[in-house]
Amino acid sequence: MPICVQKDLPAREILENENIFTMEPERSSHQDIRPLEICILNLMPIKEDTELQLLRSLSNTPLQINVTFIAIKSHVSKNTSVNHLNQFYTTWDEIKGMKYDGMIITGAPVELYEYEEVDYWDELVSIFEWTKSNVTSTLHLCWGAQAALYHHYGLQKHTFDTKLFGVYRHRVQNRKDPLVRGFDDLFYFPHSRYTEVRAKDIHNCPELKILAEGNNKAGVCLCTAMNGRQVYVFGHPEYDRLTLGSEYKRDLEKGLDISVPINYYPDDDPENKPMLLWRSHANILYTNWLNYYVYQNTPYDIGGISDII
Repeated sequence: MPICVQKDLPAREILENENIFTMEPERSSHQDIRPLEICILNLMPIKEDTELQLLRSLSNTPLQINVTFIAIKSHVSKNTSVNHLNQFYTTWDEIKGMKYDGMIITGAPVELYEYEEVDYWDELVSIFEWTKSNVTSTLHLCWGAQAALYHHYGLQKHTFDTKLFGVYRHRVQNRKDPLVRGFDDLFYFPHSRYTEVRAKDIHNCPELKILAEGNNKAGVCLCTAMNGRQVYVFGHPEYDRLTLGSEYKRDLEKGLDISVPINYYPDDDPENKPMLLWRSHANILYTNWLNYYVYQNTPYDIGGISDII
């Protein structure tokens, strides 16, 4: 949230040079506050786990948030009950005439399919296009980020020789961007994926601004486009302490060739309690997105989103 100080206070210039958000009393007195409307397109198979993780991530803000969960109409979920979906979810068809301050599009375990082979691809493309005129800022996660970059900018995904699996270190590249305000120079995020959008392709796309990257297999971690109206996160900052461990045990039970998650278990021993290395930066990421890219940009009259776009 901004700090309200007088325009000519000497400390204000110092704070702004440090990229701390300040506001003049005149602007503050004219601000209207209402709950933010956030919709979440949940493409993950075990939807209840993702719901809990994302709601935890969005809770670290003084802003009131109204959340609408959306499920894909053109796909039948095998891991979430119909009763749960009917009670707590709506479809894009039912809300596409509405405006939202922010939207989150999750990852999905369909990386090894070509995009057009995914049974709900056409519906997802329609949603990507809808966000351009109906959502102030959209946050894309993991496969959701790869799919959106393919649709919006034609960037291809590439398959790793082995699964990217573990907790990887990244370095902030563009400290003046509000999304990484408060980040340390180095931070960790979990990754669990078989594919990537290569760093060189992202660097070569002039519409994209890279905010964080690792000199490791994980590559680019954060980038934005359209002045923060599109945010791409290639990891899973919403994961809780045990999520990677659950995925590891699941893959072992399926007989898959899977290695112990990197930088996760002390001494790489699955009998040890996993280390939680990413929670503070994950909280900062979601709070910054809600504050700077959603709350500070969205109009008080939510119907005016098309005007600011």
